[in-house]
Amino acid sequence: MSDSDLQDLATSVFAAADAEGSGFDADLWATLTETGLARLTLSEKVGGSGAGFAESAVVLAAAGAHAARVPLVETDLLAGWLLESAGIPIPDGPLTIATGDLDIARTERRAAGVLHRVPWARAAAGIVMLAGDSVLLFDPAGLQIADGTNVAEEPRDTVTVDGEITASGAGDRVGEHLRVRAAFGRAALLAGAAHGALAAAVQYAGERVQFGRPIGRFQAVQQQLALAAAEVAAAESVVAVAARTADADGFGAASTLFAVAAAKSRTSEAAGVVARIAHQVHGAIGFTREHRLRLTTTRLWAWREEDGSEAEWNDLIGGLAIEAGSSELWVLITGKP
Repeated sequence: MSDSDLQDLATSVFAAADAEGSGFDADLWATLTETGLARLTLSEKVGGSGAGFAESAVVLAAAGAHAARVPLVETDLLAGWLLESAGIPIPDGPLTIATGDLDIARTERRAAGVLHRVPWARAAAGIVMLAGDSVLLFDPAGLQIADGTNVAEEPRDTVTVDGEITASGAGDRVGEHLRVRAAFGRAALLAGAAHGALAAAVQYAGERVQFGRPIGRFQAVQQQLALAAAEVAAAESVVAVAARTADADGFGAASTLFAVAAAKSRTSEAAGVVARIAHQVHGAIGFTREHRLRLTTTRLWAWREEDGSEAEWNDLIGGLAIEAGSSELWVLITGKP
């Protein structure tokens, strides 16, 4: 399937979904599973589609633009990948992963403790976590799950575990790869949400009439929309570079770490600018709960802090630049000697 065909497919699937509902969108998930988009980058031997990360970025951007209520990053890039890497059978249905504050005591077959801010736990068919050098799989049935949300009202639940687990050894540097994968997925979602917020602002500017003409004809509004468009273009470009680098070098490469760090930092920065401008263009109506603009802007505000904030990734970029030194800085930035 060509990139344009994949883009058309993803856009049509997510645009038809009910973004204004609450919680997990089971109908959308069924469609994603049917079309092979739910487990896009997992290998075909475990029921995935075997696609690359450039294709994943396209799908995730469409999901972000349309405020999809499904755990795509968690199922495909994180939990599913960990289970496949560890040789643990992957449960059917949506998956999630606990990566935040973990308070777990475990033996070979049992674990007890609390998992905090687990995305989509209440809807997951399996909850995965990386504990030291082991991948753990929890069956949510019978677990105590306390509902929580982020600012976009996406599930971020507290899970109390006490019982049997499925465990298997993880490969080398899996924890490092997991962090980079999570940041890549979040950056792609951010770029998509920024695109969606900009599209809403442009549409509203062409429809809202003030002083006898659409507000989009006023120079001040045009300048702000142009600034937002530049931020969206930068976000989409840096995610595309990160995806291509990951496809070429893998998530364990230093080049991919740098590219993903830049992507998460830049998309987080763009999130604040685009959300501000979108709300300025909409005025007071954009802040109401009934208006669809909140679906993308609240995600921009939530996601820019998740999986590493702009400041955290900028610190890492600075460290890598210092480590590279003047002789290798150009290679670090461009990937070419």
